[in-house]
Amino acid sequence: MQMKQFALIGPTASGKTALAVMLAKKLDAVILSLDSLSLYKEIDIASAKPTMEEREGILHFGIDILSPDASFDVTTYIALYQEALSYAKRVDKTLIIVGGTGFYLKMLLEGISDLPAISPQSRIKTKQALQNPTDSHAMLAALDPKTMQQIKPADRYRIEKALDIYFETGLTPSDYFAQHPPQPVIQEALPLYQITIERTLLRERIAVRTETMIKAGLIDEVCLLERSYGRAPNSMKAIGIKETLAYLDGNYDKAALVKQISTHTAQLAKRQTTFNNSQFDVTFSGSAEEIYRQIC
Repeated sequence: MQMKQFALIGPTASGKTALAVMLAKKLDAVILSLDSLSLYKEIDIASAKPTMEEREGILHFGIDILSPDASFDVTTYIALYQEALSYAKRVDKTLIIVGGTGFYLKMLLEGISDLPAISPQSRIKTKQALQNPTDSHAMLAALDPKTMQQIKPADRYRIEKALDIYFETGLTPSDYFAQHPPQPVIQEALPLYQITIERTLLRERIAVRTETMIKAGLIDEVCLLERSYGRAPNSMKAIGIKETLAYLDGNYDKAALVKQISTHTAQLAKRQTTFNNSQFDVTFSGSAEEIYRQIC
């Protein structure tokens, strides 16, 4: 019996994209990308998103939908998943979820709590409180140390969300979420296939990919992004972009740029692997070739 949906996870540069396309062609499937940088238009090289040629005619969801200065959260991925699943069911195709960012896959599996509608009055109170975010953090920490120990005093966005909940409901975030437990977004079975790859080989692949990105025009891409959007958007702090900005500032030469990007990407890959190993109950782990044979 053909699976209706499944997920591929693994560290960056492990071959998830190519494997997903191969499987999609074999299974007549569509793909949902959970890579946070691929959401952005204009960030093509830094995101290492698949080109139109590499997609080989396979419909991809989750690519090129936001401006680089736009923000997003897990609700963006919930909407994308629902759109992709609805389409796949309508045309009787398999949905392949490619989990570049494991956190969002975890949220889809475990769900999130419904947030209250925030009234204009509560927004005014939040805005006033955020004039001094440090004091607001301290106030919330006294009321709800469990939640606020996970939020840094400089994390204005999450402090704002906590204030919204408190002013709107009169409840601390911990109390609110205890009364409104999360509901899983993914309701049907989701087999998980994890690509495993030897660390030395992965580092070599990361180094090669970084060199390829530089040759493909990464520096010019980042120059254009900075000219259009400045450095403030979250997307401009991504690996590959932040190092290139430092290179443009004269902090190091091109050889050091390659090394910096490669090192930071390898560190990300290690974090991704640790997260995946600790958070997911994997159906099958193996090389890309082994996973292909297992599924097909």
